Amino acid sequence: LSRRGIHDREILQAMREVPREAFVDPGFEEFAYEDGPLPIANGQTISQPYIVAFMLEMAAVGPGDQVLEVGTGSGYAAAVMS
Repeated sequence: LSRRGIHDREILQAMREVPREAFVDPGFEEFAYEDGPLPIANGQTISQPYIVAFMLEMAAVGPGDQVLEVGTGSGYAAAVMS
């Protein structure tokens, strides 16, 4: 992600700590760390890691900020934000 321009150390650390494989459907765990979307329930997809990191970096969410995440899907981005 840092090679693609993500530089916020807190986001990069949070993405290292949150196990993305816990948010994907069974059978897709081995693909959890590829930079691509993966299918989840109800015909939705979990966003690729770069998109999550970019979105969070652009949002500049900081400690104490409140966020309303609409369309949370798997909850992965919310977990990274927390």
